Amino acid sequence: MIGRLFGAIVAQGDDGTITVDVNGVGYEVTVPLGALGRARHEGDRVILHIHTVVREDAFQLYGFPSLDEREVFRILIGVSSVGPKIATSILGAMPPAELQSAIARRELGRLTAISGVGRKTAERLLLELKDKLGGLSLAGAAPVAAPAAQVATKQELLRSALANMGFKPAEVDRAVDAVRDRMATSELAELVRDALAAAR
Repeated sequence: MIGRLFGAIVAQGDDGTITVDVNGVGYEVTVPLGALGRARHEGDRVILHIHTVVREDAFQLYGFPSLDEREVFRILIGVSSVGPKIATSILGAMPPAELQSAIARRELGRLTAISGVGRKTAERLLLELKDKLGGLSLAGAAPVAAPAAQVATKQELLRSALANMGFKPAEVDRAVDAVRDRMATSELAELVRDALAAAR
């Protein structure tokens, strides 16, 4: 199996395929849209992480700019009805961290907007990828905001904790306002610590 290529791009097709020349041997590789811009370059050569698909009638190479992207591609093709073509289209529409965020937020519309992804496939992606992608630590991933109910509960717990420490209502309001923009993504203990600093 081929796992990595380091060579010069000598041809690019309109269908997402490129030819990478590695020491005189040209490898035809399918890459997601924008992958070459995200890949690491050394001079005129590019590094691509490869997933190899071997079938009776075909030997296909799919190239990715990072190990994260290749890993997500492999997870995607493990979903029923999602083949390499659709998986490549998905990664061309959104990088791994963005896809992870869309799955966590159950953004069905963003998925159905991708070429080749219908409503049923999008629903299957939301169902099957929730746990598989949720556990990955991906470069560029942003913290997922908590639902509004959780934010409200956290805010009330924070107010109660500050009041029990003897802070006046005006001081509590000032402290909560100081950390409000992080209420959805930070742990309660961290919020209490920072709110205390702001209330003093």
